[in-house]
Amino acid sequence: MAVRLKDIARDLGVSTVTVSKVLRGNADIGERTRALVLARMKELNYRPNMLARGLASGRSFAVGLVVPDLVHPFFGEVARSLGGALRQSGRALILASSEEDPEIEQQEIRALLSRGIDVLLVASCQPKPSEAEPFGSDRTPFLLLDRNFPGLGASFVGSNDVLVGEVATMHLISLGRKRIAHIGGRSTSPSIDRQQGYRNALAQAGLPDRRDYVVTRERFEETGDTAGYQAMQDLLRLPERPDAVFCYNDLTAIGAMQATLDAGLSIPGDVAFVGCGNLRYADYLRIPLTSIDHSSQRVGEIAAKLAVDLATTPTQPAQTILIEPKLVVRQSTVLG
Repeated sequence: MAVRLKDIARDLGVSTVTVSKVLRGNADIGERTRALVLARMKELNYRPNMLARGLASGRSFAVGLVVPDLVHPFFGEVARSLGGALRQSGRALILASSEEDPEIEQQEIRALLSRGIDVLLVASCQPKPSEAEPFGSDRTPFLLLDRNFPGLGASFVGSNDVLVGEVATMHLISLGRKRIAHIGGRSTSPSIDRQQGYRNALAQAGLPDRRDYVVTRERFEETGDTAGYQAMQDLLRLPERPDAVFCYNDLTAIGAMQATLDAGLSIPGDVAFVGCGNLRYADYLRIPLTSIDHSSQRVGEIAAKLAVDLATTPTQPAQTILIEPKLVVRQSTVLG
């Protein structure tokens, strides 16, 4: 016989309403009660009838996520963390990739909305906030991840990217580097903000903000290592090459470091590098990479909580939650 909510409620001496609230992820349940209910569900291998719940409540108990690249480690880890957190509230995560193409992004959004998802999460590749089309619909609230469009007035979860640029560049300045370059993106809010942080740090230290030391590329998530390699070749051809580089993300830094080594230069002796993302394999590279950790796991966990809140109360005020960056120092800037 299938396990029912009232069976779990009877076993624990709580009401069926309490068990149902735990299943829905409501915030008005104590942590001890929530833990007991979830443990009992696991013991009994309880599986909610999502179709029946949807028909009764008018909800699908599914959340849609559109990201630029499912293969990129940052978005992959965000999706894993998000899916795990949603699972605790009895919700499913449906993934889609825009392939960094605004038209594909809109197609995927329409497909997810047609499935009746309760909340839409988007790391958008739209080129400019002023040109971004509405992501949700009158019935489906949406939440922005990683890439922000403040003009839309939507909730947002991502890195404090201005601070990312400041922390990375100030670290290089603290090592006595004077000719600090930046390899960055062009149009997304993280690339714009990280470059602003880079410029802020240079200004604070009284160092020149040289136009030829900033090299930008498109589509860093998808082709970061190749783009980083080519951008670093451009920097190495300058009459006065840089002695340090802050890179938009870790893949970019990996490509840039390879170009430096191929040119017969040493790291960090001739050129020091800082990436962003703190990817899991950063410790195992030929030269371990100093990086900024902006906690993809925390982004997923916080986004899941906001998504559940939006599914319950779609009209709640928008929130902007920025994850503070953390510098992780390795041999690409300081010899161990």
